[in-house]
Amino acid sequence: MAFLAGSLNDRLLFAIPKKGRLYEKCLDLLAGADIQFSRSHRLDVCLVGNHQMALVFLPAADIPRFVGEGNVDLGITGQDMVAEADLDGLIEEICPLDFGKCSLQVQVPISSNITSLDQLSGKKIVTSFEVVSNSVFKELDDKVNATRPDSPPQKTLIEYIGGSVEAACALGLADGIVDLVESGATMRAAGLQAIHTIMTSQAVLIKSNRPARGEVRQQLINLITSRIQGVVAANRYVLCQYNINRTRLTEALAITPGRRSATVSPLDDSEWVAVSAMVFKKDSADTMDKLQALGACDIFLLGLVGLFKAALGFEDYDADFIHLLRPSGKLPSLDTYIICGHNLYWYTHFLEMQPRKNCKWHSAKPSSLPFH
Repeated sequence: MAFLAGSLNDRLLFAIPKKGRLYEKCLDLLAGADIQFSRSHRLDVCLVGNHQMALVFLPAADIPRFVGEGNVDLGITGQDMVAEADLDGLIEEICPLDFGKCSLQVQVPISSNITSLDQLSGKKIVTSFEVVSNSVFKELDDKVNATRPDSPPQKTLIEYIGGSVEAACALGLADGIVDLVESGATMRAAGLQAIHTIMTSQAVLIKSNRPARGEVRQQLINLITSRIQGVVAANRYVLCQYNINRTRLTEALAITPGRRSATVSPLDDSEWVAVSAMVFKKDSADTMDKLQALGACDIFLLGLVGLFKAALGFEDYDADFIHLLRPSGKLPSLDTYIICGHNLYWYTHFLEMQPRKNCKWHSAKPSSLPFH
């Protein structure tokens, strides 16, 4: 342990939730950004093998304070945790990470007659989000008291408990609660309903606003930040490629404008062009339908997670990446899916024609591919 502590002096420190709803997703994100480490279950600190960096595993609620006070340089936690830490000016939210999505809501028993937030003024609220709740209900109390100047002022009582918040109303501890809701199943099972949403939340990458300790560390912060943003974008988009008649090009580009602009390349047939554009993954099926209706052909969707890995220099791709490319249970064939290089214009890998249990990848020159 003394050796580990001494090894942290010159390393970038990156705080990760040690367990809970964000932990597994964080591990996937780190793997996508090529942050290599091996964690002992007995230690909450581990060294990264391929960067001058260490990971620090902390409760998600503690990460904003560690980052804000400069104890660690980067962190991943929920936006709800950042709001609860109340460290404005000390923390910068770099980018949302598109996982851990939930809502912080005010909930009351379904059997109660309470249907609006105003009805909870002066009552008892139980929550794990004491700071946020006090802010919300102080504003509410001030508004309600202003409408009743001749009545005694009301003050809502906020009481903190660390867990099982949804049981508070059933046990007679509170008139309402403030708690996180993901699917709403736990809320409904506890006989509760939401009457007000305080905020929506998701996992977010944060950094300390204190100056980085040294230029090298700042460069590493920029590198890791850029990689994580790339992984998030890769999970959000797919690359759509298709051929279209020049007479329909303007209409096609309206469907696939790309992030900045689409790439249009000439074909041997002068009446046709090839188009490459990034489209939102969630809209990809509708995009394909619209392009096909417009007369586009040879429409391909390529998973950008794999393209990002190629940009980092990986040569082997695991089954998870293959799964991102296949629209069904069958592995893609050579004439269906081709993997692009990192600049998205030339091709570097292709799948074997025959599906195998352990798939392998082989290099190919662009000239050996069926289209170019």
